[in-house]
Amino acid sequence: MVHGPRVPALSLIPSPPASGVHIGPLFIHYYGLMYVVGITLAVIITRRRLLAVGGDPSLVADVATWAVPAGIIGGRVYFDITTPGDIPHVWYGPFAVWSGGLGIWGGVAAGALAGVWRVRRRGASVPLFADAIAPALLVAQAVGRIGNYFNSELFGKPSGLPWALVVARHYRPPGYRGYHTFQPTFLYELIWDLALAAVLVWLGHHRRIRPPGLFALYVAGYSAFRIFEESLRIDSSQHFLGLRLNFYVAAVLTVIGIAWFIRIRLRPAADSPPADQPSSDGAEEPEESAGTAAEAEVSAATDAAPEK
Repeated sequence: MVHGPRVPALSLIPSPPASGVHIGPLFIHYYGLMYVVGITLAVIITRRRLLAVGGDPSLVADVATWAVPAGIIGGRVYFDITTPGDIPHVWYGPFAVWSGGLGIWGGVAAGALAGVWRVRRRGASVPLFADAIAPALLVAQAVGRIGNYFNSELFGKPSGLPWALVVARHYRPPGYRGYHTFQPTFLYELIWDLALAAVLVWLGHHRRIRPPGLFALYVAGYSAFRIFEESLRIDSSQHFLGLRLNFYVAAVLTVIGIAWFIRIRLRPAADSPPADQPSSDGAEEPEESAGTAAEAEVSAATDAAPEK
């Protein structure tokens, strides 16, 4: 028996027709393809932004080489810790990124650490680098959410809204098999990510925001939206006091991001070197001052599983 209000079929978001396409003997997953597109766009955007502030665009490839694999590892470790029930019951289960998922915060954190290391090795400015990558990360995350649609995952509670998502019965979580349409939370995040990326670009052009202020706003803005999103999602997750674990992570990161941005705004201007001065790390480099560190942290992985 199907529960919930009936809505016009033509207004609903249909279930994806397939999760991938066969090319000869190979099966190309749309999810993995979306991550390739997202990473590519992130690299292009970061290179352009880095060049605009006098940095060396070749730094992006250097950072990506190290930050992408670090992000995959960090994302999988975070997923295994926060959703142990979704780990496949085989010896390689904890490593099976193609069957389970990646936690975005674990991926960003690990990728950022690797990126900061590479930026400092090149003598570039980490703050300028972080601001260059911030909007690119959001664009990559938005494209990755299209992959979630094709995987029929990361949807929310049952809904009768005109834009509700039709979910095939075998993709519905236990307890929700009788429902037909659900909140398309992946779509909400996609829209928010692109809107926030546009706001960060606008602020960078129209307001004097000291680096890494834009990156701090990325942390605060994305995390704040996840507080709302986590209140809707019904996919498996660890719970604490009745709320999803990621709800608390998002709340903490929102506060950290806001506090970080305020601290940057209150910091004396002399503490923030311009693009043609030595970075705060003491290394001199006139051209590469706008590194691209966190860049590849954006990369979740080609055929990786969903971000949690």
